[in-house]
Amino acid sequence: MDERFSADQELIAENAAVPPTASTEVRPPDAENTPAAPHAFPVVGIGASAGGLAAFEAFFAGMPAATDPGMAFVLVQHLDPTHKSILSDIIRRYTRMQVFEVEDGMVVRPNCVYVIPPGHDMALLNGTLQLLEPSEPRGQRLPIDFFLRSLAQEQRERAIGIVLSGTGSDGTQGVRAIKGEGGMVMVQNTASTEFDGMPRSAVATGLVDYELPPAEMPAQLIAYAAHAFGKSPKSTTLQAPKVENALKKIFILLRAQTSHDFSHYKPSTIHRRIERRMAVHQVAGIDDYVRYLQQTPAEVEALFRDMLIGVTQFFRDPEVFQVLENTVIPALFAGKSPGAVIRLWTPGCSTGEEAYSIAILLVERMEAIKASCTVQLFATDIDREAIATARAGRYPASIAAELSPERLARFFTAEAVGGGYRIRRSIRDLLVFSEQDVIKDPPFSKLDLISCRNLLIYLGAELQKKIIPLFHFALKPDGWLLLGTSEGVGDHEALFRVIDRKAKIFQRKAELPVQSRVSFNPFASSSVVMDTTAQPNSFRRPATSPAREGQSLREMTERTLLAQVIAAGALVNAHGDILYLHGRTGMFLEPSPGEAGINNILKMAREGLRRELATTLHKAAATSEISASPGLRVKTNGHFTLVDLTIRPVTAGPGASTESPLFLVILEEVPEGRAVSDPASASPGQPADAGVDVDARLDALGAELLAKEESLHSTIEELESSAEELKSSGEEMQSVNEELQSTNEELETSKEELQAVNEELATVNTELQVKVFDLSRANNDMNNLLAGTGIGTVFVDFQLRILRYTPAAGIIINLIPTDVGRPVAHVVTNLVGYTSLVADVQAVLETLAPREAEVRSLAGRHYTLRIQPYRTLDHVIEGAVITFQDVTALVESRESLRRLAVVVRDAHDAITVQDLTGRTLAWNAGAVRMYGWTEAEALQLNVRDRIPEPLRDAALASLAQLSRAEVLEPYLTQRLAKSGESMEVSVISTALVDEAGVMYAVATTERVRTGATP
Repeated sequence: MDERFSADQELIAENAAVPPTASTEVRPPDAENTPAAPHAFPVVGIGASAGGLAAFEAFFAGMPAATDPGMAFVLVQHLDPTHKSILSDIIRRYTRMQVFEVEDGMVVRPNCVYVIPPGHDMALLNGTLQLLEPSEPRGQRLPIDFFLRSLAQEQRERAIGIVLSGTGSDGTQGVRAIKGEGGMVMVQNTASTEFDGMPRSAVATGLVDYELPPAEMPAQLIAYAAHAFGKSPKSTTLQAPKVENALKKIFILLRAQTSHDFSHYKPSTIHRRIERRMAVHQVAGIDDYVRYLQQTPAEVEALFRDMLIGVTQFFRDPEVFQVLENTVIPALFAGKSPGAVIRLWTPGCSTGEEAYSIAILLVERMEAIKASCTVQLFATDIDREAIATARAGRYPASIAAELSPERLARFFTAEAVGGGYRIRRSIRDLLVFSEQDVIKDPPFSKLDLISCRNLLIYLGAELQKKIIPLFHFALKPDGWLLLGTSEGVGDHEALFRVIDRKAKIFQRKAELPVQSRVSFNPFASSSVVMDTTAQPNSFRRPATSPAREGQSLREMTERTLLAQVIAAGALVNAHGDILYLHGRTGMFLEPSPGEAGINNILKMAREGLRRELATTLHKAAATSEISASPGLRVKTNGHFTLVDLTIRPVTAGPGASTESPLFLVILEEVPEGRAVSDPASASPGQPADAGVDVDARLDALGAELLAKEESLHSTIEELESSAEELKSSGEEMQSVNEELQSTNEELETSKEELQAVNEELATVNTELQVKVFDLSRANNDMNNLLAGTGIGTVFVDFQLRILRYTPAAGIIINLIPTDVGRPVAHVVTNLVGYTSLVADVQAVLETLAPREAEVRSLAGRHYTLRIQPYRTLDHVIEGAVITFQDVTALVESRESLRRLAVVVRDAHDAITVQDLTGRTLAWNAGAVRMYGWTEAEALQLNVRDRIPEPLRDAALASLAQLSRAEVLEPYLTQRLAKSGESMEVSVISTALVDEAGVMYAVATTERVRTGATP
């Protein structure tokens, strides 16, 4: 089960509802660092980026105008540190509350608005706002997350966070922190945002209570506060006995829809979560809430997710991870051979941050010691969405504040789309994520480390008593257990030794205490033996006695036998397997029927010896002391022999190691005199001697009965041990099966991911085909465009090799398709008198300055040759472009105009051009000679200035007649010279019209009348 809140803070919250007195106050271990109790009024933290000004205005415009909200509002905005903020002045226009720009240490009061100043981070501590210099460079600061986290730690369930319009993911981690403390979160709906990055990132956590436009938030906020904080102490809301049935119904609904049972969780945690959901929906009574749950399956899921709020981060509690890195991780690799497997488990992994943090430490350690071990890190949780997030390994940009820059750059990849970071594949491949309930599902086994932080604190005592032994079973001998800073192993201290009490790091004890130990039958299987030299009932595998050790075993046996002066004996291990025989043992032992294998003294013992031999050997192995059974009646060849049995541990010699304890079985025949004189040695059922009285017989019978009871008790213990061993084996097999099932689920997930990748590749292939088609069409269009323009174009690279050319260029410089790839210098051109093409192209590539020249082909066509660099979209020069633009018509027109200009220039008559308003546009040399005005002076004149006053109206009428396309014959008139003299001239007027046939100017040819003064 995944309860992943801040352990210390949750403990504080559980006791916050109880007035702190000398007898009731409960504080966590680090009480001296715990914030003071939250204020009686809620504090609302509102975050937005620099573009969220309109959202702030809409929010405060929606506040009630006649009443005070009874809350404090703290505004955190992304601000330019070099400019003064005007947010305070703007907010004052929309609210009746007092608005302050925060100063360091300012006390927070209700019905006031506090605005963060530029260039600072801000936190709430003991009711005051503290300003800090930002530690991150500009562009990487997350002031909203910074403040909301402090708000959650200070206000706990009274904390309220609101995320408005903005880009990036700032505020996401703050939302998690507030929800972890039981607070409430609002987010601006994306339809009303100008920038939806921050709202989308917050909504993606699945922890948002309301998605509203800013104008609708105040009404919902006030209603929530009135319901959640406007009643008498919350601790009594759900404590009445009459609500117990309602709580049970809620547990039933949760179990029916989610398959998880919350009935054994701590009541304070459950009550607080239910109360918060009731406040969100403004439900007055718990019975009403039960009915609401029955009618709204989505609310059951929402309540379930509220139970599983994951407040986690990378390398959370750095001091604990420092101990883990310096103490535990090196121990995991100590003595490991290359290729060894290191297995870890993080139950309640939430969205995977802690599991990935441990994986990073493991990779760093392996690289430091250059080890090549195989790491298997199992991360489990019951939250399907959290597991999906962990599997994806994608986290918001705010994790940059949790990781060092080195680790962020080394183990994460920045996402190009949407921002954020993704864990690198080298780390992701070490982990297996799966859904698992640690309460009801079998655990993993043979683990080196279990990291279960901030889970046990929310479970009842009965569940804790179940889970701690479960962890002990799952760990290897000397395996490590990491718990949260406010958790411990409780009453199971005998199972673990404390390594670091502050960091809550424990190590599994290899031996089990008597009250918790599972008894194993040392004789049930030859694969398990009892280590009597260490702790009782500590089991190890037997050591096989190789043939080459026979001589040393013989010497050891004979030395011990000589010390005891015995006639028959056997050296055995704790199972009874015979390693060496001494003397004549046929009176006491005989081979057992069946296949010959390892000779076992228990199977070879004759009638009357077997049961006592097993009991005595078991006793000697359990106590590591000499054990004896005197006066045994052993049947030998039809008669009975009285035998004394003694078993003593062998502690000397190379064979007596702690891994394979050995025992010497000594069999001595009772002397005849003792058999007659000792009544206790006589067995019942035989004729009593005359000297043996009834009391002696009763004593003998009592002794025999006691021996049989001990034997029966030993047999029962062995059976129980066998049953427990089988049960443990079954549980281990079940754990292995669960592990295989988890691996299978991971493989199925990988298969689904591969299918998704395949589908994505198919989509990319389709897009690529579309792009190829578009590129082909664009290429065709380009070819047609180049061919249609008639401009000859040749593309060459830096080596002046022809890359491409247009059909027009092929005609000009004799190109054919096989010329592609050849140097342009190898091509014979059709240009007349132009031989510097290669030199000009090289000059352009060297100087990047375009060149232009006019050339003529053998066919008599004229072209403008331009050479310019070939630039890519990235402004990279990759060659040159040679273009030939046909300007034959232009050249011919230019020649015609030149000839016409000569005619106009050299003509004796005055030739002028004026527009329809009479302004002079052209004035030739003949006009200069005729009238005296220079060309520059004439261009400043109007034709009116050259017409005598009496003749102006007639001249204008002639112009109007000409504009109607009426033909004007040459006519005589008068014109004024520069000297003021009136001259008789003959005028020929011609209308100048454009392509549309509209007259735009008049050209005149003026000649002095014959006989008049020129």
